[in-house]
Amino acid sequence: SVLSPVPNESITMSDFVTTAKYFVYGGLASMTAEFGTFPIDTTKTRLQIQGQVTDEACKDIKYRGMLHALYRITREEKIRALYNGIAPALLRQASYGTIKIGLYNSLKQHLAIYAKGETLFNNIICGASS
Repeated sequence: SVLSPVPNESITMSDFVTTAKYFVYGGLASMTAEFGTFPIDTTKTRLQIQGQVTDEACKDIKYRGMLHALYRITREEKIRALYNGIAPALLRQASYGTIKIGLYNSLKQHLAIYAKGETLFNNIICGASS
């Protein structure tokens, strides 16, 4: 088969399941990381836009630093405010992370067969390609 890592060898259901796991686990890992880092990103954005004179709502300096911003947002707007906008971010990671990590692992597995093992050069090629 054309998709087989070794010429003249067919792909089994086990090969398909193994490859599918790379994609599923990659997507889940990306979404988990997004969920964990989203409050930090929200806080960073709030710190960046404060003090802008062009927008009346952001004109005042409310936060003295990252921890102070986290504290004030949580106290004044509750914890849910740190996760406003999480749905599109999770969707992005579900698609992007799934493809990126799944392709990387699949390419690495195929190249390792042809190169008779895993090499740094092959890992760099797989990372750049995915």
